[in-house]
Amino acid sequence: MTFILTNDDGIDAPGIKALFNAVKNLNINENIVIVAPQEELSGCGHKVTTHQPIHVQKRSEFEYTIAGTPADCVRLALTHFSPAPKFVLSGINAGGNLGVDVYLSGTIAAVREATIHGISAIAFSHWIKKPLAIDWHLATQWTTRILAELIKIPPTPGTFWNVNFTHLQADLPEPKIIFCQPSTQPLPVKYRIEGDNFHYIGEYGKRDRAPGTDVDVCFSGNIAISQISL
Repeated sequence: MTFILTNDDGIDAPGIKALFNAVKNLNINENIVIVAPQEELSGCGHKVTTHQPIHVQKRSEFEYTIAGTPADCVRLALTHFSPAPKFVLSGINAGGNLGVDVYLSGTIAAVREATIHGISAIAFSHWIKKPLAIDWHLATQWTTRILAELIKIPPTPGTFWNVNFTHLQADLPEPKIIFCQPSTQPLPVKYRIEGDNFHYIGEYGKRDRAPGTDVDVCFSGNIAISQISL
């Protein structure tokens, strides 16, 4: 079973290392190919590179660094580095990708691109509740647990899974895994004006959270899983 791993935080981010370890923990004789951006590209959406060359550096027999976007990474992976994967996995993103975030996120763009090409795909993100720091070991354990379940579910063409981990203090009980609908409510839109410059100051944690949506589930201390259609 071949997995392509990518992200939008860059190939050296702790999240993609945690994702790699989570897949290895499955112990299913998996083959892993990492094709990830050389730098952080959070919020780049589904941008692709078509009018200039994309530089590729081969780091090892299974790692490729791409001077391009997450969607570029998937395109190159599917056409040159691993043409017939079972899954494309993106993440683990340092920050949530909930509700309408899917239109902004490079993490999500990677799995959307895979889905467009008919490949099963799962995005993993970790909401950050400041001032807490992400426990990447715990995130690895959660990812392995969820992966083991999701890869058993027969794929639905034209859809992908979007997984968002909650952010808990160390002494709190294990979160529930809840399948839910994505929120369609807008992100906070607020700016501070300094001269001719507008500085975005919207607070992610103060976004609307309709009951039962992925935002509400995640902010309430549970793991939200949504099935997103193209």
